[in-house]
Amino acid sequence: MSKQSEVKTGTIVDAKVKTPSLHLPDASSTTAVILSQAMQYCAQKMGLKDAQAAVEKVKQGDTMACSYCHYSAAQQVADALGMLDSNVQAAYMFEYDATPEDISMGEAARIIPLHLLVWVARKTDALSALVESLDRAMAQSLANMMGTSADAHVLDVQVVDDSDIKNHTAYGALLSSLFQRPIKVWDRQE
Repeated sequence: MSKQSEVKTGTIVDAKVKTPSLHLPDASSTTAVILSQAMQYCAQKMGLKDAQAAVEKVKQGDTMACSYCHYSAAQQVADALGMLDSNVQAAYMFEYDATPEDISMGEAARIIPLHLLVWVARKTDALSALVESLDRAMAQSLANMMGTSADAHVLDVQVVDDSDIKNHTAYGALLSSLFQRPIKVWDRQE
């Protein structure tokens, strides 16, 4: 007794499969979200009605509003750098670089520039290009939000590696400074 195989033939259905679109965030949309969330953070911390009220406070130069926005934006920029570059180990925010004269004259309240110290496993041109891209995009996003012309630069990112930190050279020396120690705003969680 032999076994017979039965092959069924049928019609082929052309199923249109919709593939999910892969959309990587671009610098412009990333910085627009960063600034929007910074204004929301500011509004929440200050008990304001909404993010637009925070924008108005920042436009007026309100010191507290600028500080909250500055801190939140620094955290988010650091987070973006860490997500997009696996060499980033930690990021720190510098204090404002206002002089005592600026503070006494009320000229220190700005959310830019964002001074970040980024500790990396190794320095790369890719990170430098990423920072430049975010800098240009954030300058334009901030100008759009504030209704002003774009500043040339809004991000001041200084990159240090283990050697800089160990030898206390360049900006690596700030991490052990007694007087000007930066504030950690992001750390890679292993």
